[in-house]
Amino acid sequence: MAFAEKNPSYNLRFLLIICIVLSCSIAASATIAEANALLKWKSTFKNQRPSSKLSSWVNGNTNTSFFCTNWYGVSCNSRGSIEKLNLTDNAIEGTFQDFPFSSLPNLAYIDLSMNSFSGSIPPQFRNISKLIYFNLSTNYLTGSIPFEIGLLTSVQDIDLSNNSLSGPIPSSIGNLNNLVKLHLFSNSFSGPLPSEIGNLPNLVVLGLSRNNLSKSIPSSIGNLTNLVKVYLHTNSFSGPLPFEIGNLPNLVKLDLSTNNLTGPIPSSIGNLTNLVKLHLFSNSFSGTLPYEIGNLPKLVEIGLYRNNLSGPIPSSIGNLTNLVKLYLYTNSFSGSIPSSLGNLKNLTGLYLDMNYLSGFIPVELGNMESMIQLAISQNNLIGYVPNSFGNFTNLELLCLSDNHLSGLIPLGVSNSSKLTILQLGRNNFTGFLPGNICEGGKLQYLSLDDNHLEGPIPKSLKNCQSLIRARFIGNIFIGDISEAFGVYPHLDFIDLSHNKFHGEISGNWEKSRKLGALIMSNNNITGVIPPETWNMTQLVELDLSTNNLIGELPESIGKLTGLSKLLLNGNQLSGRVPARLSVLTMLEYLDLSSNNFSQIPQTFDSFLKLHDMNLSRNMFNGCIPRLTKLTQLNHLDLSYNQLDGEIPSQLSSLQSLNKLDLSHNNLSGIIPTSFQGMKGLTYIDISNNKLEGLLPENPAFENATADSLEGNIGLCSNIPRQRLKSCPITSPGFKKKKNGNLIVWILVSILGALVILSICAGIFTYYLRKRKKHIGNNNSYADSGQTLSIFCYDGKVKYQDIIQSTNEFDPKYVIGIGGYGKVYKANLPGATVAVKKLHQTMNEEISKPVVKALTEIRHRNVVKLFGFCSHRRHTFLIYEYMEKGSLNKLLADDKEAKQLNWTKRISIIKGVANALSYMHHDRTTPIVHRDISSGNILLDNDYKAKISDFGTAKLLKMDSSNWSAVAGTYGYVAPELAYAMKVTEKCDVYSFGVLTLEVIKGKHPGDLVSALSSSSPGETPSLRSISDERLGEPEAEIREKLVKMMEVALSCLQADPMSRATMLSISTAFT
Repeated sequence: MAFAEKNPSYNLRFLLIICIVLSCSIAASATIAEANALLKWKSTFKNQRPSSKLSSWVNGNTNTSFFCTNWYGVSCNSRGSIEKLNLTDNAIEGTFQDFPFSSLPNLAYIDLSMNSFSGSIPPQFRNISKLIYFNLSTNYLTGSIPFEIGLLTSVQDIDLSNNSLSGPIPSSIGNLNNLVKLHLFSNSFSGPLPSEIGNLPNLVVLGLSRNNLSKSIPSSIGNLTNLVKVYLHTNSFSGPLPFEIGNLPNLVKLDLSTNNLTGPIPSSIGNLTNLVKLHLFSNSFSGTLPYEIGNLPKLVEIGLYRNNLSGPIPSSIGNLTNLVKLYLYTNSFSGSIPSSLGNLKNLTGLYLDMNYLSGFIPVELGNMESMIQLAISQNNLIGYVPNSFGNFTNLELLCLSDNHLSGLIPLGVSNSSKLTILQLGRNNFTGFLPGNICEGGKLQYLSLDDNHLEGPIPKSLKNCQSLIRARFIGNIFIGDISEAFGVYPHLDFIDLSHNKFHGEISGNWEKSRKLGALIMSNNNITGVIPPETWNMTQLVELDLSTNNLIGELPESIGKLTGLSKLLLNGNQLSGRVPARLSVLTMLEYLDLSSNNFSQIPQTFDSFLKLHDMNLSRNMFNGCIPRLTKLTQLNHLDLSYNQLDGEIPSQLSSLQSLNKLDLSHNNLSGIIPTSFQGMKGLTYIDISNNKLEGLLPENPAFENATADSLEGNIGLCSNIPRQRLKSCPITSPGFKKKKNGNLIVWILVSILGALVILSICAGIFTYYLRKRKKHIGNNNSYADSGQTLSIFCYDGKVKYQDIIQSTNEFDPKYVIGIGGYGKVYKANLPGATVAVKKLHQTMNEEISKPVVKALTEIRHRNVVKLFGFCSHRRHTFLIYEYMEKGSLNKLLADDKEAKQLNWTKRISIIKGVANALSYMHHDRTTPIVHRDISSGNILLDNDYKAKISDFGTAKLLKMDSSNWSAVAGTYGYVAPELAYAMKVTEKCDVYSFGVLTLEVIKGKHPGDLVSALSSSSPGETPSLRSISDERLGEPEAEIREKLVKMMEVALSCLQADPMSRATMLSISTAFT
């Protein structure tokens, strides 16, 4: 004690030791508390397995540093307190309701992205006051951003992208003075962008794309002088682009594409001297392109297409010597192409097509020696193609079609060994084709139609095995057709019509195994159709019309079961029409007219898809064949034959028939009165037969001309212009009694009408009383009728039945939510259906004729649309109910995913391919789905796949101007929609490729898609590396099929849409 009194330093050291011990003890206790809090949160996760990375989170060690060093994704500061939590991409299913907000005082870094967190973002996140990095992206979060987020004043990086968050962006976000990056893209945020966004002086990246943000872009954005990247594309922003946008000197990337922005592009854009990428496409900008755009020396990409820009293209663009891509297509630019563009030596892509440019193509364009893609089609250009185009040695695409260009095609056009697409159609080119047109061996798409080209086909084209699609139509090409063309292993379509080819058709066309359309009409081809033709089972269209072919059609024609168009008219074919023709059930167009056929089949009832049938100008005799089941037939021509007997009354069952020509035959008897019910009939020609009696009371007959009725001695009509004998009005005795009985007849008619009205009034009053008593509280539905007609397998469905079966659309009956509305399960008497209740904003947009057409679509892999019900309170579509639900839900459930064995998955891929092929290629007007994803693939109890929502865009009258609002599901959308917004069948093909990989992998392939689309053939991953680990190794036969499907999927992911296969060829390859 005395020693201590004499040594005060000893006391201080002792107290210091005590403090250190106590602080260590407190720190250790705090670390354990933090760890326990995380363990408690982990216990709420739904799907954690022993093999999970989070299995390292255990509380079995008294060493406090154990949590910091051994727990996956957890990092601590020097004092042992948790400061970093990184659990990205661990398939965690959970919520944030039990997150230990108050137990992690030093947490500065949170990355929980790429999991399956759901529910809302709790406002308690405000308690993590030291938070610097906050990433909850790519989850299933819903609800709005809490206003309290504005209290995280230390945060520098916020990423909430790729969720389902909605509501407005809170104005409190303007309080985050230290914020550097803000990523909120791919959600459903709505309302305006708050002006407080301008209060973030340190903001470098602003990513708000793919939301529903609206109104004008606030001028306060000009305050963010540190901004480097601005992504506001794919929203609904409107109004002008603020002039203050020019106040962002550090801006490198500006993407405001796919909005509703209007007015001129401000000249202040010329102040953005660091700008590298400028994307303003798919808006409604108008006026001229400011000359100041030439003041941006670092600019690499300009995307201004799909606007209303007009006037000349400013020559100052020639100053942008770093420019690589210049996309100005689909505007209203006029004047000439500025020669200064020749200064752009680094330019690889120039798209000026679909404008009003005129004058000559500048010779200086040939100076752009880096050019890869050049498109100036659909303008008013004149003159020759400059010889300087021969400098394009790296050219892959050249589109000059739909202009007024003339002269020879210069030899240099084909100097590039990489030339893949050459479109020169619909100009005035003359002379021969360049001999080196396919010297590089990579030409895939060739369009030469409607020019004045002549001479033989160059040898390089005969040997051009890379060809996929070729159009030679409407020129003066000559040569023996059996020698001019070779074997093309990839060829899908070729049109040689309207030329001067001669000789016989070669049997070698059979060796072009992918050929779907072979068109050779209007030439001087002779001889018989080679027997090898009937082995081309992949054919969809065969047109050999207007030639000099002879011989008979063999029964082997029945092999072409996929044929949609068969046009053999205008030849000298003879004999009977083969009975096996009836096997071609996919036929939509059949023309055998102007031949010498003599025997007609007795029935055509197997052609359920037939739209147009022309058998005229042959030597057919006997009765008109049975045609009762051709419900889609629009045009029927049996004229100029030797048909006899009566017109069968069954023809009136052809309710879609628009034109009927039975002229110049030997038909007799009366015209069936049942023709009065043919509402679609607009044209009739029955001239030069032996018909008699009255014309049916039908507009087609009433409007028929004298020429279409003449030559029938027994026909009568009281329409003078038809020049037929008059028909008797009544019996002879009627005239004598006419005056005396007229008053009696009038009185009887009036009294009868009054009696009928009285009865109807009584019935109606009784019905209303009974209905009021029966409905009770549901009187609100009676205003506009209770029973509404639905095109359905079961006649009429009561509106009230739908209301009752869903308990007035109670949320508990919801089985799905889509972009157009919610889907409910409805148990109707005798059937269960899916009812899609549309958003109220769509109630007035329903196209009833389109609904009727879509209900007639029948394909085993397309969800059947039974019809629609339109009520002033609700509008809904009624679909076939699919028991297993969507594919994405099954793949996300381990138990269900295991039920989807490899055989079933292969069947699903085939089914989707068949459905897309049908919609793209087997209908008169192709239907593009635009949203192929695992969420739109539904399965029945037998796991048969069907595509839902086919035709919904068409049904809701969505034209090209607003397709971007529902352009597809994120992760499945074709890359060209990012710069073109041009929806084609190829967009579905890309989505199908992603879907195929998803079915094989068991989940969405994610970044693998971009990696595969850019990889070379040697870098293709193995099946084992991407196949679903939940399934066992496939057997050899199954493995072979999966490998083939994976290869097909890779071909679907080509960045260039033209390089992707068609769904027809894909479906055929899977068969």
